[in-house]
Amino acid sequence: MISTAVIMSALELGCIYALVALALFLSFRILNIADMTTDGAFTLGCAVSATIAVAGHPLLALPAAMAAGACAGFITAFLQTKLKIPSILAGIITNTVNLAVMGFSSNVSMVKADTMFSLVKPYLGSFYKLIPAAVLTVAVGILLTLFLKTRLGLSIRATGDNPDMVRASSINTAFTVTVGLCLSNAMTALSGAVLAQYQKTADINLGTGMVIIGLASLIIGETLMPRGKTWMKALGAILGSILYRFIIAIALRLDLPSECLKLISAVIVALAIGLPAIKSAVRPATKGGKA
Repeated sequence: MISTAVIMSALELGCIYALVALALFLSFRILNIADMTTDGAFTLGCAVSATIAVAGHPLLALPAAMAAGACAGFITAFLQTKLKIPSILAGIITNTVNLAVMGFSSNVSMVKADTMFSLVKPYLGSFYKLIPAAVLTVAVGILLTLFLKTRLGLSIRATGDNPDMVRASSINTAFTVTVGLCLSNAMTALSGAVLAQYQKTADINLGTGMVIIGLASLIIGETLMPRGKTWMKALGAILGSILYRFIIAIALRLDLPSECLKLISAVIVALAIGLPAIKSAVRPATKGGKA
C-alpha cells in the first residue's frame, strides 16, 4: 500500500522533473535535436541555485539558474551551428563548468539556508512543496505553449520540421536553433534549481541520467495524450513525468536496489518507444484469432 507521503513525494518530484520533460519536448520533439546538454544544464542549475541560496537569495537563484542554463544552451548552439560539432558532444563542456560554480566542491548543503519552499511554508502548510512546484511547472508549460504560437515560435517549429524550407524562406535557422536550445536548457536548469532547494543539497552527480528520465516522462506522456494541439503535448509531458515518478515510487516500495532505478528508466523508455510497434503487432494477431 502506497502511503500519503509517498504520493505527495511522487507528485512533487513529478512536477519538478516535468520541466525537463518540457525542455526535451522543445529540443527533441520540436527542434528535432538530440541535445545531450541536458545532464550538464540540470547540474548547472542545481549548482547556481545552491550557491545563491546559501548566499541568502533563494528566489533570485531561480532566474539566475535559468540564465546559466540559457548560456549552456547558447554554447551548444554555437558549437553546432558555427563550428559544426555534433550536439551530442556539447554536453561535455557544461559538465566541466559545474564544479567551478560550486566552488570546486562536489556537494553544497543548504540545511541552514532559506529556500523557496521554506519561505512559503507558513502559508501553505503541508502543501508547501507541492503547490509552488505545481504552479511553477504549469506556468512554464503555459508560457511555452503561448511562445510556440508566436512568429518566432512558429519559425522554431518549422526549423525542426523542414530546415531547408525555412532557409529558403530567408529565416536564419542558426538563430532559431540558438533560441530553442537556450530556452530548452533554461527550463532544464530551472528544474535543477528547484530540485536543489527541494532536497536542500546540490551534488555534482545529480544530472546523471537526466536525459533518460526526461525522455521516459516525455514518451509516457505522448502515449497518454492523443496527438493534437501543442498544449496537449505539453500537458502530456507534465502528466508523463508525474506518472514516471509514481512508477519509480512503486519500484522503491518493492525494495529494489537503488542501482536498478536507471535500469528501470531504460526499460520504461524502451517499452514506451516500442509501444506503437507492439500495438501494431498485436492487432493483426487479434484479428487473425477472431477470424
